[in-house]
Amino acid sequence: MNVIPDAFIERMKELHGKQGVAWSKALPALITDCANRFGFTPEDPFSNLSYNFVLRAKRSDGKQVVLKSSFMKDELFREVSVLRAYKGRGAINVLDQDEILGVALLEAAVPGTPLSTIEDDTRATEIFCEVFSRLHVPAPIGSQYPSLKQHFVAIERYRERFSEVNIAAPLPASWVENAEECLAYLISTTSESFLLHGDLHHENILRQFEDQWVVIDPKGIIGDIHFDTIQYLLNYEDRGGDCEQVLRRRIAIMADRLSLDPRRIAMWGVARGVLEACWTLEDGGTDWQKGIQITERFAKCLA
Repeated sequence: MNVIPDAFIERMKELHGKQGVAWSKALPALITDCANRFGFTPEDPFSNLSYNFVLRAKRSDGKQVVLKSSFMKDELFREVSVLRAYKGRGAINVLDQDEILGVALLEAAVPGTPLSTIEDDTRATEIFCEVFSRLHVPAPIGSQYPSLKQHFVAIERYRERFSEVNIAAPLPASWVENAEECLAYLISTTSESFLLHGDLHHENILRQFEDQWVVIDPKGIIGDIHFDTIQYLLNYEDRGGDCEQVLRRRIAIMADRLSLDPRRIAMWGVARGVLEACWTLEDGGTDWQKGIQITERFAKCLA
């Protein structure tokens, strides 16, 4: 495998400019070095490349593996450290790594079909709960993972940005205030902090063999375990009913199977929707209403 898809090179240019292009064009040599060092034969890259280059490969014993390389080396090794912390709890195994090169060799999920292929939403949510129930570990002492407060800092930046200029703040003030109140309450009342996946949704839960599921691509955040339900709740939101029905059903299943507080889940959703809107504005987008719609939908679950 010595051809890097043009679309990926263009994506790296968008994200990282000339340095991203240079990094992506150097990947064939890096892959050759890694193949010799780690003992694998390169195959094809995954089709859904976005922020990282992810390559299928096979070891001499026939075992399927995945080589993951990232321009953002620190983020990749935060991911690796979370996977190692989750070892034996339902995460894909890390086989080897090199922080200087910015690569990680991972066990491949086989067949690797995502949870999204389970179209029965109740069954998919039950599988999510099975995975969730064994995954998390208490927050490591002295860890360098960001906190949930840091994760939501874009809301603080939004406040600062529009308090300093003489233009109207675009987001509905009442929802921003509501999100800030929810966030302050949730953080102050978190009795135990966990090492969270941070992006636990359908596409990051893969089938391993016939009856197992494993997680991939953790972000690594420290905080309230209820927050790790949110990304799943934002995906395939109208599968099996309208958005409000699906959200209420999923939260009810999670509360029952995981002994979670449904109101805390809903409050995190309120805050997450406003965060989404703030991220959209920071990225220069104009469709911030989608984030506010998320907030409104979760707020109905608090009524």
